[in-house]
Amino acid sequence: MVKGLIITTLILVVFGLVMLSSAGIIDSQKKFGDSYYYPKHQLFYSIIPGLILMFFLSKTRYKIWKKLSFLILFGALILTGLVFLPGYGFGLKGATRWINISGFVFQPSETLKLALIIYLAAWFSGRRERVKNWFFGGAPFFVILGVTGAMLALQPDIGTLIVVTIIALGLYFVAGVEFKKFVSLILVLLVILSVLIWIEPYRFERVKTFLNPSEDTRGSSYQINQALISIGSGGIFGVGYGKSTQKFGFLPEVVGDSIFAVIAEELGYVGSVFTISLFVILSFILLRIAKNADDKFGMMLVTGINIWICAQAFVNIAAISGLAPLTGIPLPFISYGGTAMIALLAGLGIVLNVAKS
Repeated sequence: MVKGLIITTLILVVFGLVMLSSAGIIDSQKKFGDSYYYPKHQLFYSIIPGLILMFFLSKTRYKIWKKLSFLILFGALILTGLVFLPGYGFGLKGATRWINISGFVFQPSETLKLALIIYLAAWFSGRRERVKNWFFGGAPFFVILGVTGAMLALQPDIGTLIVVTIIALGLYFVAGVEFKKFVSLILVLLVILSVLIWIEPYRFERVKTFLNPSEDTRGSSYQINQALISIGSGGIFGVGYGKSTQKFGFLPEVVGDSIFAVIAEELGYVGSVFTISLFVILSFILLRIAKNADDKFGMMLVTGINIWICAQAFVNIAAISGLAPLTGIPLPFISYGGTAMIALLAGLGIVLNVAKS
């Protein structure tokens, strides 16, 4: 399982680097004067540091994170809160999601995902009454999820909020919550999500775009229409690696949440299935590791990381394929993004230690 996890992860990372080299070649040249800025930056500032961190975490006993879980979550929340402070946080396209500390720029919400998984795994792997009893399990769970959700909603980063909510719900369910309470919780959260969508016009426009992509094709529906053109152009075997036409300024966020559309265009149905299969294989490996974990904390940790990767991959692919509203969520290991890559590889480093134990 350890070898399988390492090999699958490396294939995903290398495949992502290869596709990033193609997808970002035009945008990279236009913005930075270097056709391969994106893959080089991803390799040297994300992948290599991430793999080094993954190695060290694989050698660190995972049980230590249970003792440090609250401090880890508290630190991640503090970092996330810094995005609202002048001089630290800065925005892009109306969203304030990044912080700059002495020239080091990163997105703290990515580290918050891993911190939340560690904390919830530690909490729910404790006494059973924390799940069964409202006071011991429900109330603290809602407080943590509420604080996290409020911070993400204020940025605003609804895409990350959706992924974080799926992670939290998944861990709550695996911990053994009663099914009726679980369904009730989902309904309450759906109502809250609906309100968040309704009060912001741009979010409501994304839902309208999802329901009717042919409306306002040069405005709110532009990205999804260009993505569907890209996907439809690929056919079975694709137009060929490096031969995408949509990346020539037509497809927005070409190295971000739209990169799967470039994969589908250049490598076709075969490339799309290959990409999805890698995530399925990785998920299966993580399921086996979780099943064989020494204790409940290890099982919950691996399960949470599995939910994180699968939820993010599913939301991204579904959105860019027109099966869900666009969220801006990147494709794990493949989309351009330093903090996301490092956080994901760090999570898998912890998983490796669970597997070895």
